[in-house]
Amino acid sequence: MDLRKLKTLIDLVAESGIAELEITEGEGKVRIVKFSQTLSPVAYAPAPVAAAPAAGPAADVAAPSAAPAAISGHTVKAPMVGTFYRSPNPGSAPFVEIGQTVKEGQPLCIIEAMKLLNEIEADKSGVIREILVDNGEPVEYGQPLFVIA
Repeated sequence: MDLRKLKTLIDLVAESGIAELEITEGEGKVRIVKFSQTLSPVAYAPAPVAAAPAAGPAADVAAPSAAPAAISGHTVKAPMVGTFYRSPNPGSAPFVEIGQTVKEGQPLCIIEAMKLLNEIEADKSGVIREILVDNGEPVEYGQPLFVIA
């Protein structure tokens, strides 16, 4: 794909309401993703503040969040904002399960963004140690999805 065509596509994404554009032309593949700073604030922040007056529940909430940090291994993160799906369609088996060996490039899940289904592939070979997101849950850019050891 030539540089002028690429520049035109970038301008199209920048000026339109779309957040992502992916085009495959012959052997080449181009993906343009527009990120907005307005998507960064997380709506979950007020919940811990509301739970702060009760000392017991606040300690319980803090403990599980420390546990994932202790897990060692490679973390596969969400490359976009969307809805996380473990299988290609509702009746199918999940792409991967905990304890399953995966190879680099193997599909792990799908993230649906603006009615487009994007396959997320393993960027490292290894064994799935943990699946950090439930099926059908919304995910943010950079959110950890899987731990591969």
